[in-house]
Amino acid sequence: MHVTSKSGRVFDLPSPEEEARIRAGIAADPDTYELTDEEMSELRPLVRPGRPKAESTKTLISIRLSPDVLDFFKADGSGWQTRIDAALRDWIKTHAIDHGHRTN
Repeated sequence: MHVTSKSGRVFDLPSPEEEARIRAGIAADPDTYELTDEEMSELRPLVRPGRPKAESTKTLISIRLSPDVLDFFKADGSGWQTRIDAALRDWIKTHAIDHGHRTN
């Protein structure tokens, strides 16, 4: 039997007889183990490890930088966005603004 997907891809599905042979082969395989309904109900979703949530999240923006500035920060590899953030934080410390007026 042939089935066509929405994208037009054609899949050849096994006939009922072929499907029965496949299932019999799986059942006869000593390395195959089917979970019981009780075991299935005890399964927990896989939680993938990842970066822990930050206490303070950052805001996604789009910014245009000069190629030489970007090259400078990217030269040391990954973490370039964090280095740009740190450089801007340092700049803020020396260029504090009070209600729209620079204090330095």
